[in-house]
Amino acid sequence: MVKIVLISLFTLTFASSYENNCVSCHKQLPVSIDKYFYKYLLKYSSKDDVLSAMKLYLKNPSKETTIMSGAFIRRFGVKKPTTLNSHELSKALNIYWKKYEIKNRLK
Repeated sequence: MVKIVLISLFTLTFASSYENNCVSCHKQLPVSIDKYFYKYLLKYSSKDDVLSAMKLYLKNPSKETTIMSGAFIRRFGVKKPTTLNSHELSKALNIYWKKYEIKNRLK
C-alpha cells in the first residue's frame, strides 16, 4: 500500500512539473503544444531521437536548433532555457511523449 502511495505521489510530482513548466507557457502561444510534438516527430522520427532533440533544445534554445519557422521566432522569440534539472526534464518529456504518441492513436 505504501508503495502505491509513493508511486502515485512520484507520478503526480512529475505530471505537475510537465503541467506547470510546459503546458502553462504553451497555453499563451498560438500553436498548441501537440503541434510541436508532430513537428519534432516529422523531423526526427524515432522516440529516442525526438526526446534527445527536444531535451537538447530545451536546455540550450537557439534559432539554429529550433523547429519553428523564422516568422514564429521573429514574432515570439526563442524560449528561455528550461529551469528543470535533467531528470525532471526527462520525466516531463516522457509524459509529453506518452500523451501525444501516434502509435496509441492508430487502430
